[in-house]
This record gives sequence, structure tokens and C-alpha cells, in this order.
Amino acid sequence: MPKPSLKDAILDAGLKVMFRTGYHGTSVRDVTAAAGAPQGSFTNHFRSKEAFASEVLDRYFDVTRGLVAEALEDTSLTPRARLKRYLDIITGRLEADGYGRGCLIGDLSLEATGSSELLRARLAQIFAEWRVPFAACIREAQTCGEIASDFPPEELADFLLASWQGAILRMKVDRNPQALERFKTIAFQTVFKELT
Repeated sequence: MPKPSLKDAILDAGLKVMFRTGYHGTSVRDVTAAAGAPQGSFTNHFRSKEAFASEVLDRYFDVTRGLVAEALEDTSLTPRARLKRYLDIITGRLEADGYGRGCLIGDLSLEATGSSELLRARLAQIFAEWRVPFAACIREAQTCGEIASDFPPEELADFLLASWQGAILRMKVDRNPQALERFKTIAFQTVFKELT
């Protein structure tokens, strides 16, 4: 009878370890120890640390997609309120982690893109995909006259995601939500302000 696969346990452990120590600070030994798996299990499932990190990133992005859908597909809210709802959901999750852990997508964008073309390319795909539901929601808000149409929805979506990532990085440095709240206040009083 074949042994059960340890791939999921290794990926789950890898996500936790990478959040704590980063891509470069994470070793195969750290991950397999956290998963309670022999080191050989790692090489049975992943051809390299890069390939492993890419799958960890995919697993993390699956959760992110769910959070995006939870906020942006809630048609009981106006489009503008849905955008703010997403930021509030993420703020709540960051608060639960004591403002010490940010976004793995942003973390790996800073740390790994200079040394891994595989991860850089995957992150570029993630940002392109991540932008789509935000652009759709912004387009809907512009169409119904909720926010100004001065900029194309795709550009506003890129602005929102990039600026939010910057606020998360600052939050990690300060270990408090001030950067997140400042971003939300300024963004929704200027760029995403309600039209009157």
C-alpha cells in the first residue's frame, strides 16, 4: 500500500515558515521539520526551492482570491463600498496577526524577484490576475457615477493594489495599523471619493 502524500503538509508548513523567515531565510530542512516530514519527501514533490515557493505562492493566492470574491462579489454593497470592504477584511486579518505579518505576495515581490526569474514571472501573473476583479468593480463604480472616470479602471486597480502593498509594508515596520488607516482615508477621500 503506498504511503500517503506529504505534499499538502509540506506546502502548509512552507507557507508558515516563509511568512516567518522569508524566501531566502527558509531552508528545505526548516520546512520539512515544520511539516514533520523527511527531507526526501520534499524532493519527491518539488524539483527546486523555487518551484516549491511558486506552489506556496499559488496556495496563498487561492486564499487571496477567496477574500477578493467575498468583498467584491457582495452585491448587497455598492461597488465603492465593496472596494473599502476588501481593505477592511485585510486589515482585520493583519490585526489578528498583530500587524507583524503582511502579504506573502508583497513580501516575495521584494525579496525574491531579483534572484528568481520563475518567481518574478509568477508574481507578475498574479498581479495581472489580481487586478481584474478590482478593475471590474471600479468600472462598475464609474459607470454608476459613484467615483470619477478620470483614470481607466485598470490603472486605478493597479494604483490601489500597489499603494495598499506599500501601506502593508509600512505597517509591518511600525507594527500598528496607522499606515493602513491613512491609506484608506486618503484613497477614499481623493481617488475613490464619492461624487456629489
